[in-house]
Amino acid sequence: MDNAGGSQILGRSVNYISDYLINSNVQLGATYKVSALAGKRLNEVTGQVARLVNAKDQKEIVIGPTSSMLLRILSLCISDSWEEGDEVIVTNTDHEANVSCWTDLQKKGIKIKIWKVNPESFELELPELEKLLSNSTKLVAVTHCSNVLGSINPIKKIAKIVHDAGGLICVDGVAYAPHRKIDVQELDVDFYTFSWYKAYGPHLAMMYGKLELLTGMKGLNHYFFKPEDVPYKFQPGNYNFELTYGLRAIPEYLGEIYDQHFGLQNTSEEEKYQESFKLIEAYEERLAKQLLNYLNSVKEIKIIGQKTGSALKRVPTISFIHENFKSSEIITHTDKANIGIRFGDFYAKKLIQDLGLEKKDGVVRVSLVHYNTSEEVKKLIQVFKEIF
Repeated sequence: MDNAGGSQILGRSVNYISDYLINSNVQLGATYKVSALAGKRLNEVTGQVARLVNAKDQKEIVIGPTSSMLLRILSLCISDSWEEGDEVIVTNTDHEANVSCWTDLQKKGIKIKIWKVNPESFELELPELEKLLSNSTKLVAVTHCSNVLGSINPIKKIAKIVHDAGGLICVDGVAYAPHRKIDVQELDVDFYTFSWYKAYGPHLAMMYGKLELLTGMKGLNHYFFKPEDVPYKFQPGNYNFELTYGLRAIPEYLGEIYDQHFGLQNTSEEEKYQESFKLIEAYEERLAKQLLNYLNSVKEIKIIGQKTGSALKRVPTISFIHENFKSSEIITHTDKANIGIRFGDFYAKKLIQDLGLEKKDGVVRVSLVHYNTSEEVKKLIQVFKEIF
């Protein structure tokens, strides 16, 4: 139940990684047969990934080691053309991956503004964003879903507000991707990043960027790369081939969820992905409500985030504090019961600080996904009852 820290990997993904290393572990770009096979394999997987998130062009998919690294690369490359006095808006709900890479630009004269969550409703309020926007706003960095609060932000609405003000939007989707279908064109985001190891794949990440933006900005690779060398100009030292090939399992898995529930039909990939995530969403909502119904019944417990289990409002990443215990004390009991949950700030340090939760050692976080079961939630609740 620590899935927001990293999910379990699909068995088929492990098999594909092994297959790649055994049968095509060579450098790309050569004329010999195995190199051509390796290139074909990786090109096909990148195409699958692009279709999964509904990118227009697979060149818009940049594969990298982590979301933190990809966002750091983006911040360095895009800010090369920015000037002193230009502004970036970050939130106090984000993982530092989508904060520090921007706040570090203050060294070159970029002004940072912070869009703060309402400490009572735990929501990022759109009128507060509008107050922060100005003619100098270059970019707004925001999470699609908080890895502490579990709440889902209205990214499409936020993107329109930002674009109307003349800015760009960069979205951290790490805590969202395991639970919902991502459609970058529908959201109209400029950049979108998430980590595959939190979405049933290997320890790898991807960044989507609109092709014209990626082409138009400076790269981070060797001097001889041209502006149109996307995504390679953002991948110094290249990307991990075998782990990338392991990504093939994820869209296949989502397609097979559909087939399992609806039978083999003449249905498009996109429809299968959408319907599979609807099934995941409905199932996870039941798990979230089961846990939240209990937590809300304990008067000493405060949910840090939405109290509702509604899938319209949140994913089943549920955080809380108890008035009589530090969060670290609670975890000692669940550890003994062989239940994997955890406490802390989860790199959303500004949120924990602003909510005054450092004295509690942060929050207790239970992060569920669709392979968790109702029986497991019952076991967790039973352990909580023994503590509280």
